[in-house]
Amino acid sequence: MTTVCYDPTCHPVDRLRGAIHHGQEHVRVLIDYRPALRERTGVGEWVHSLVAALAEGETDDSRSDPAVDLTVFSSSWKDRLGPVPAGVHPVDRQIPVRALNYCWHTFGWPPIEWIVGETFDVVHSPHPLLIPTTRAARVVTIHDLDFLDHPERAEEEVRRDYPDLARTHARNADHVIVPSQFTRADVERRLGVPSDRITVCHNGAPNWTPRQSWPEDGHILFVGALAPRKNIGCLLDAYRLLVEDTATNPPPLVLAGPPTSQAADWLTAIETPPLQGRVQCIGYVDKATLRTLYEGAAVLVLPSWDEGFGLPVVEAMTVGVPVVVSDRGALPEVAGRAGLIVDPRQPSQLAGAIDRMLKDEHFRRACVERGFQQAAGFSWKRSAVALKTAYERAYNQA
Repeated sequence: MTTVCYDPTCHPVDRLRGAIHHGQEHVRVLIDYRPALRERTGVGEWVHSLVAALAEGETDDSRSDPAVDLTVFSSSWKDRLGPVPAGVHPVDRQIPVRALNYCWHTFGWPPIEWIVGETFDVVHSPHPLLIPTTRAARVVTIHDLDFLDHPERAEEEVRRDYPDLARTHARNADHVIVPSQFTRADVERRLGVPSDRITVCHNGAPNWTPRQSWPEDGHILFVGALAPRKNIGCLLDAYRLLVEDTATNPPPLVLAGPPTSQAADWLTAIETPPLQGRVQCIGYVDKATLRTLYEGAAVLVLPSWDEGFGLPVVEAMTVGVPVVVSDRGALPEVAGRAGLIVDPRQPSQLAGAIDRMLKDEHFRRACVERGFQQAAGFSWKRSAVALKTAYERAYNQA
């Protein structure tokens, strides 16, 4: 590994320009990989896929590829870090996640260098709160700001720490990463982060080929954690309307995602007529199983109250599944003209949109074709290039 200049007389801008543009050094970056440690949903998939794209070191455009030495950090008392992409340096510590987060969020201690035993140029948190560091440039990721308006929808740690700390941490960060233009505008407006310190790194489309035919007996599919922000209650109410309409006879509804601690009422409703036997809650599924679920889906439904991006929408469009999404967060931005956009407060409107996708073949085919075009605009490689440029800016601003 090349030696990095830590001489205080060495101007950081000149040093980084040499590292990135002339190949004299590599910028040493640490990314908190813990969200991808176990079941990868949402943030975990975002981190995992961007790390893989960074490690691949190839772009799909003509720009030069900045040089990065990448370290992924994990800590857990019982779960160990699995294989990582070639060229990525893994650091795995047996420290309980909650204990470390509590110390970081409450005391700003210990610095990551003490835990890892190495120094870095950039330290990147996949969440809105900073990782303590002795000297590295600090980057945070803000996927959405739902926790500010509705902390009751979030898990315990997010409710405890994020609303009070996110604004200060975002302003103190050297750079902020967001997954959509919607979140970018939200962070700039609500947290007061200047636009030149925010970079959009979209989720990318998976490397899947479109399915060959429409599934005549396809199911209605929801993908995501069974959490309040996902508006599962409205989805079940809409499906109940379809079931109770004797002229509709909808296909089964499949919920693919882990139940959260707040999912008890929905799980009870699923086991109660008229939903009993018609709704399948299958929990977390791996990537291969998820692809199979998309292959057999008649429509993807994502009626969330808020989404910083909405990766299932891009996954569905890539395969050729039409989508019905809410008009909140980044979902209209991601879906574009490839599906139906509804008010998440109106179960009857959601039911009508699902029914149209199931019955109107001409409209459905048009949505599928537009979905292919829309999904092609999202690339992990392009996002990796944007992320490397953001590291450069963070380092220059530190």
